[in-house]
Amino acid sequence: MAFYQDLGISTVINAKGTFTALGGALMSDEVLAAMNEAARCSIDMHELHIAAGKRLAQLTQNEAAYVTSGCAAALVLAVLAIRNNGDPSGIISFPGHAERPFEVVMHTAHRIPYDSALALAGATIRQIGNAQQTFEWELEAAITKETAAVLYVPGTHLAQVALPLDVVVAIAHARGIPVVVDAAAQLPPVENLWSFTRDQGADIAVFSGGKALGGPQASGLMVGRTDLIEAARQNGAPYQRWARALKVGKEEIAGLITAVSRFVSLDHRAVHQDWLKTVQSWHAAFEDTPGVIASIEPTNEAGQPVPRLHLGISNPERARKVLDFIDASNPRVMVLPDMRNGQPHGLWLTPEILKAGEPGNVQNVVLSSIDQSK
Repeated sequence: MAFYQDLGISTVINAKGTFTALGGALMSDEVLAAMNEAARCSIDMHELHIAAGKRLAQLTQNEAAYVTSGCAAALVLAVLAIRNNGDPSGIISFPGHAERPFEVVMHTAHRIPYDSALALAGATIRQIGNAQQTFEWELEAAITKETAAVLYVPGTHLAQVALPLDVVVAIAHARGIPVVVDAAAQLPPVENLWSFTRDQGADIAVFSGGKALGGPQASGLMVGRTDLIEAARQNGAPYQRWARALKVGKEEIAGLITAVSRFVSLDHRAVHQDWLKTVQSWHAAFEDTPGVIASIEPTNEAGQPVPRLHLGISNPERARKVLDFIDASNPRVMVLPDMRNGQPHGLWLTPEILKAGEPGNVQNVVLSSIDQSK
């Protein structure tokens, strides 16, 4: 890659996953072609957003859709939409606590590093429940005149002590409060594109464009109720309003539409089988390695059905050496460390982003690093 070489940096083999810090997913030729074509002409961005929303709503079986500059941006726009209904005069001061409503209710079990994005919409978080349990009465009691929305974060990777989504929707809607689902990394399965909203009743669901969808890293997808999606659009660029800074370009819009179209038409079972074959091959290579326990896990770090291999190393000192050797490898391979209480206890290998020939490189680098750590 001459561009990166010119900057004095090298590319990496990504056996870690679709993490933002590694640039997200790799885009297909058709997505890149759509972005390249969109870049070659000017367009009315209002018209493009509206047309793109209609197409994406059809593809995802939702009432409406909107392209954002990322999933965090989608959260900001969703809360702004709910707070001011698309009227920029509804919030006239930043961070807007003088205007009600400004609270977003979240389960304690759903607190994640990304929920700080809500502050950009002038919102504060009111927690319900604890790390072990949550009761319906806690959600009922938390909803007051200050409440703008309930934010729900699904995923089997989180502690399963939150109220079910359908229960949350019923309680919130009975009090006129919308529910937003942060589904940034909750693909696959493809059905999640419409399950949270159309089937389970949430008002808005937001997804990352640069993860499983295989779209531009700087893109996000918001789907849901027509009125709230339009209110979100009224808060964003090209309008000169609160979320102007969260601008999405015509190239990202073209890329995301193409990526979503491609994603919904994929043979997801075949894709899963390809991933599983890679993981099984890794398992066979590592299962007899002294000091290492290899095990196949059916889900990834976000709880989605993306198989991966876990390599357990009980000695933290040796585990750290293995990770250091992997990081210094050539070609450089990126893996997900298994950290517990600040100490490494192994690593995970994920096949989702790997290109042809790279699974073998990953296997060789990790085997060599384990051998060097003795």
